[in-house]
Amino acid sequence: MKQSEINKLSNEDLHDKLSEYQKQLEEIKMTHAISPLENPLQIKITRRVVARIKTALGNQQA
Repeated sequence: MKQSEINKLSNEDLHDKLSEYQKQLEEIKMTHAISPLENPLQIKITRRVVARIKTALGNQQA
């Protein structure tokens, strides 16, 4: 998810996406711990999306 897409979302949508991506990140990490992922960059990409969403939420509240 790009920053421009994140900026267009409402506060409620951001919270929904945040929980969705955090769950996805947790599942990816668990899967990777059991057996190596075909594309380990998924962890990095998902972690960055979570950070972008958290930053957008922080900017909206300030």
